[in-house]
Amino acid sequence: GECGAQLQPLVDALAAELLEHDVLHADETPVAMLKPGNGKTHRAYMWTYCTTRFNETKAVVFDFADSRGGQHVRDFLGIPGDDAWKGRLVTDDFSGYKACFDNGVTEVGCMAHARRKFHELWANHGSSVGEQALKFFQELYEVERDAKDLSAEDRKRLRQDRSKDMADALHEWLVLQRQKVPNGSATAKAIDYSLKRWDALIEYIDDGNLPIDNNWVENQIRPIALGRSNWLFAGSLRAGKRAAAVMSLVHSARLNGHDPYAYLKDVLERLPTQPASRIEELLPHRWQRASAPS
Repeated sequence: GECGAQLQPLVDALAAELLEHDVLHADETPVAMLKPGNGKTHRAYMWTYCTTRFNETKAVVFDFADSRGGQHVRDFLGIPGDDAWKGRLVTDDFSGYKACFDNGVTEVGCMAHARRKFHELWANHGSSVGEQALKFFQELYEVERDAKDLSAEDRKRLRQDRSKDMADALHEWLVLQRQKVPNGSATAKAIDYSLKRWDALIEYIDDGNLPIDNNWVENQIRPIALGRSNWLFAGSLRAGKRAAAVMSLVHSARLNGHDPYAYLKDVLERLPTQPASRIEELLPHRWQRASAPS
């Protein structure tokens, strides 16, 4: 816990730096927190914010909260306020983000979530609509495989050439299929999921800096962060927040290819004498190990 308290100014600096970037992923995941005294577990949430795979600045900040309330996101993004973050947020469809989108944040949808609904249709019901939809998604993802190492400009060009028409065709096909199925059916629900979020889902086609989905946070960040056992010890909100602070630095260090323990050890030694105005030098993506005395 002590370590978390000492590192807090650095985590605050990391969060401030994160919010200077225009495109971020956000994700919220339940974690079990042990209630002190009675040995019962309580459902808390780990909110995760990070830069995209296309961003050279590799950074992630974990924010531990006792609920899934959207207020937590707004607090992190400074909404409402004169300095509120007004970028593009890549999220799943959880309603807690909606108030951000009413306050100048642009919603970027997650194509993987849309695809998953059709995959479930096909896997669980052998649905031909599910199967056909998956073919469209496969084409969109093939473009992304070809685009992943390109510059943002070239990625946008490729998406305009190939993904735009494909997405239009998918939309037209979804509208047509929707007319053929009864309201409330599993097929209708899968289709409605995509149609309701359509503008957010295709936002990425017009901007090479945007990812097609939220998988970067789901696959790269969340599994490391949320070994379930990590959180059971967080007997209080304060302990959870301190642990999240340490984890933000550990995982950001890891994303930047550092040995997290070497990084933390070095930073904890240097923090007490580091001028506050130069704390940024100790952030994981800027960190240079102190040179050994000759």
